[in-house]
Amino acid sequence: MYLIFRCDCGRVLYAKKGVATRKCTCGKTIKVKSRRILQKVETAEDASYAVQKMQEEIYGSTSFRTADEVKNNKFFKQIDRKIKKL
Repeated sequence: MYLIFRCDCGRVLYAKKGVATRKCTCGKTIKVKSRRILQKVETAEDASYAVQKMQEEIYGSTSFRTADEVKNNKFFKQIDRKIKKL
């Protein structure tokens, strides 16, 4: 059994039932018992899939982009304009 919960930074995590703590990528060590459990699943694969789906709901698509798609990004267009002015 795997428990799915959120860190204070907003990231969704999972841990095996019975584990006392889990470390988030933000660096915080989380006590699993003190967290509100969002979902319970049976296998690690199901837990991984559930976390991915929750992250997509919160932050949008997590898929990779091609270099052409990144070039069309508004941020990169602003940088290109600033470089041309120099």
